[in-house]
This record gives sequence, C-alpha cells and structure tokens, in this order.
Amino acid sequence: MMNNKLIIERKNFEALLSALCQRGFTIIAPVLRENAIVYDEVTSSNELPIGWTDEQTPATYRLKKRNDNAVFGYVVGPHSWKKYLFPPHLKLFSAEKNGKGFVIEENHQQFTIPKYAFVGVRACELNAIQIQDNVFCNGQYVDANYKSQREKIFIVAVNCVQSGGNCFCTSMKTGPKVENNFDIALTEIVNEKEHYFIAEVGSEKGKVLLSEIPHREAEQKEMEKANQLVEQTANQMKRSLDTTNIKQFLYDNFDNPHWDEVALRCLNCANCTMACPTCFCTTVEDVTDLTGEHTERWRKWDSCFTMEFSYIHGGSIRASAKSRYRQWLTHKLSSWIDQFGTSGCVGCGRCITWCPVGIDITEEVKAMQHSKFSTTKK
Repeated sequence: MMNNKLIIERKNFEALLSALCQRGFTIIAPVLRENAIVYDEVTSSNELPIGWTDEQTPATYRLKKRNDNAVFGYVVGPHSWKKYLFPPHLKLFSAEKNGKGFVIEENHQQFTIPKYAFVGVRACELNAIQIQDNVFCNGQYVDANYKSQREKIFIVAVNCVQSGGNCFCTSMKTGPKVENNFDIALTEIVNEKEHYFIAEVGSEKGKVLLSEIPHREAEQKEMEKANQLVEQTANQMKRSLDTTNIKQFLYDNFDNPHWDEVALRCLNCANCTMACPTCFCTTVEDVTDLTGEHTERWRKWDSCFTMEFSYIHGGSIRASAKSRYRQWLTHKLSSWIDQFGTSGCVGCGRCITWCPVGIDITEEVKAMQHSKFSTTKK
C-alpha cells in the first residue's frame, strides 16, 4: 500500500509531467509570458517560471527573480483556469441555408475537447473551480460543454508557501492549504541544501500515477516542515475581509452613500470580472457571412460592468457606474450565497491587482462596515 504522503525529488519532477503526457493529457501550467505568469500548454518542466516570483499591490503587478530555483515560488497571475473549463468564446451552433429553409448543425465540441492536466492549481483556484462546478453542473440547467470538459480534468494542486500582497483566502476559508477535490497535491520545499516536493494522494488516478514516479515515503519531520510553511503563509496575509453576516449586511446597505464614492473611481473597464476565477456572465452573438448562406451563434464572456449587459427594451436597468459596481460586489459576496449556497469570492486578490485604479474589495467592504451611514455597523 502506498503512503498518502510521498517525497518526489526535484530531479524527478519531470517524470510527473512525462507520466501525464503518456496518458494523453494536454498539460496546462504556469509559464512566463509578456512580463506575467499565465497559464498555457507545456511539454516540459523547463517551461515553468523557475526562479521567479511576483509582487502584487493594488493596481500593481511585477515579476522579480528569486534567490533560488523554486518551481512554484509565486502566487496567481491575470489568468484563471476558467478559460479552459468555461472558454471565452464558444460556438453554440451554425446554420446553413437550404432552399427556403435552413439546416442547423449543433456544436459537438464537447466530444472533441482535449484531456487537460492542470498543474499548479492553488487552493483558492481549486475552490473557484468547485464554485463553477456548482453553477454549471448542479441545479435544473446543466452546461453540457462545461460538464464534459470538467470530467476529463486531472488536477495537480500546489499548497502556497508564500502569500501574495493582495491575497485574503484565509478570510474566505479557501486556502492557503489545498483540502480536497484534487488528484495530487504538492508542497514545495526548497533551500540551500535540498529541493523536493511532498506529494499527497487525492484520488485513485493520482495514486496510480505517483506509483510510476521515483519517490520515497515522507518522514514526520518533512511533513511537519510542509505544514509549518503553509501555516506561515496563512499568517502572512496582509488583507482580510470580515464576512460575518455579510450577506444581510450588503442587502441592508443598498443605499449606503459609500457606493457613490467607489463609483467616482471605478472605470467600469470589467478587468475585475475578466480576471475573476468565478465570474460567469456571458452574452450571445449571431454572425452571418456576406452571402447570407451561413450563420453562427457564439457565446462570449461578458460583464455586469458593461452598459449593454443589463439592457432591456427601453434602456439599461443599471445605467450608472454606482449601480454596476454595487451589482457586482453584492452578487459576489451576498446574493451568490442565496443562489448557490456559497460566496462567489475565493480571496485570490486578482480583482485588486488588475483594477487600473486599485479599488480593493476588502477595503471597500470595510469602509462600508464602519461607515456612519451603515444600516448595521460592524
């Protein structure tokens, strides 16, 4: 029987990726591109951002060289895994003119979607995937494309051993330690004397794959070291969000004057929703060729920050920047709970980093909680 905690030396990490490739997986992992760490297809561990870290503050993202060769020595970048599970552009169907009628050809993309292996999924991101699972796979309406893709995913998660400047996952109870719904979870240990990964088995698929990779059983002191690093990461969090009764608090403060203050800074650019790992707003577009013989219907990412998103006959029901920001934040932290039984925020901090004017969701909620105009003061 295989121990649940194993040691994989850094020199054997490539064997993990090779084993995934041999099983027909397309490996998606962090890569260094255009001065950011993003997710893309890789075939070798040498393509990962080895020896790099990131520095993040509101509206600021910078890469910086580390003083070691850590493979996962950074937190999260502008991309999230949702672009592979819930693609930005998806053809729903096409239609061809046939005499006086037309013939519809449905999109069968769900049957040709590649098998993805996600390598480097953080705890907050894994929780974001679970949230979207709940949105798209549970309830009365199931997204067949998402469900088909999700069933093929192999997840190699990574426990965070350093905190980012905008992280607040501890407030949302989504990290920094990976808890469940992974196939393999890694904790990287790197210093002047040693460099290895503690691998935790999360599924039968993960167990079988790890059995093919050179490894040894983890010793108690090694497991304790990994736990200490994760605990230190949790204590390093610079931001926090008080979620006590937050659902009712935001409902009660619909008319709080602080919404006007935020609106004066918000550009309605939708960066926060594009970077967010859980936002799922879309629109549908029909396109036709010049001959009028062929047409297609596409689903595309959209945002509640656009004027057109809430347009109905007669105009937009959220015409002001105030109403659109209020809709986003209230849905994310409040009405999402009523809809899906959980918050829509995982504390990854992307919305803070990639907001051009540095609007900080944790500070905005805090300011409202302590505002003299709050219906319920914190």
